[in-house]
Amino acid sequence: MKIRLMTCASVAVLSVGAGMVTAVPAPQETGVVLAGATSSMTGFDPAALKSAMDDVHRAGMPGVFAEVRSDGQVWRGASGVADLKTGRPVTPGMLHRVGSLVKTFVAAAVLQQVEKGRIELDAPIGRYLPRLVPGERGKKITVRMLLNHTSGIAEYLPYAFPSLQKFPSLPDMSPKSLDDNRFRRFTPTELIEMGLKAPAVGKPGGSPGVYANTNYLILGELLEKVTDTTAEKYITENVIKRAGLKHTMFPTGPRIKGPHPRMYEAFFGLIDPPRDYSVYDMSWTGIGASLVSTMEDLNRFYSKLLDGKIVKPSSLAQMQRTGPAISQSGQKILYGLGLHEFKIPGCGTFWGNDGSAWGAGTMSLIRADGKRQMSFAVNLVRWNTVDASGKPQPHPIDDALSTFKQQAMCGN
Repeated sequence: MKIRLMTCASVAVLSVGAGMVTAVPAPQETGVVLAGATSSMTGFDPAALKSAMDDVHRAGMPGVFAEVRSDGQVWRGASGVADLKTGRPVTPGMLHRVGSLVKTFVAAAVLQQVEKGRIELDAPIGRYLPRLVPGERGKKITVRMLLNHTSGIAEYLPYAFPSLQKFPSLPDMSPKSLDDNRFRRFTPTELIEMGLKAPAVGKPGGSPGVYANTNYLILGELLEKVTDTTAEKYITENVIKRAGLKHTMFPTGPRIKGPHPRMYEAFFGLIDPPRDYSVYDMSWTGIGASLVSTMEDLNRFYSKLLDGKIVKPSSLAQMQRTGPAISQSGQKILYGLGLHEFKIPGCGTFWGNDGSAWGAGTMSLIRADGKRQMSFAVNLVRWNTVDASGKPQPHPIDDALSTFKQQAMCGN
């Protein structure tokens, strides 16, 4: 699911991440690392980046780490702790659950199958999965509508986590579902059925769309149908490996193998003190958000995608056809096929995605010309408390994180 990090940084209702990994990540740098060419670093100030990152930690974030790229230069930094109990420091190359960023990977995989003629973007999903999405829905909802969240299908998460259904009324909620589901094994079809049985949130093709993880679980089943293998295996072979990513993988269990931070969930003050959910069976997210990666790998992936190395330029153009959608925080976003569009005044247009799991938040953006990139991760999410109406209240982390993102994407 989504975590809106561009403004109030933890306003998503429910969110999604990734799980256990099986590869060894890059060497763990401490502090700030510079690498790359020796050309001038226009708008790229390592000291300012590190200072802004330190301010995020001082504002209350346990740990934050990032990689920023600009015109061949690379900056990697980290601030704070990976473990509140031991004080173990967070480092730039750590593995992290990246949540809905994987939706870009899923969308790229679907577009590859469109290029092969096995999927038609504007074909009804019932053509491919008549039993999974039967009846009128199967006839009216297209593959494109699933990709851009205009299907009208509801989110399954409130049904998978019933103790959170009364959001935003905190007195009527509890974290019981989060704890009950820590080692629960869901199947994709089980979760999809929850979303399909729930009241529709719109008409197929309606605008604005309404963001729902259910859409991408259906796309995972579609990939399995047309490739005759699991979506995870197909994406690993044809997206992750094609991009040259060495530390990105789907989970096979509840634990992350390799250096990673603990991941603290506050859920708008409902969980106080925030609870560590770094050990969690991520089957509750399915293909729509179950991925572990590093900030270096994320930057590499989005660079390769915009450079036409993952899908053809014509397919990338389809992914970049955006329309309005309502995020799970109630904000209007510009969403294409697995890609967000962010317009930053005076700085340019950026493409990418953001996401969260319980306790983990990540964002990765690349400027349209490919010359500026930022990926960062935090190990505390939904830190804002909410008022009686459910509106998240300002927190010092919000301003500090906004300043860091501004410095990372736009310099001074």
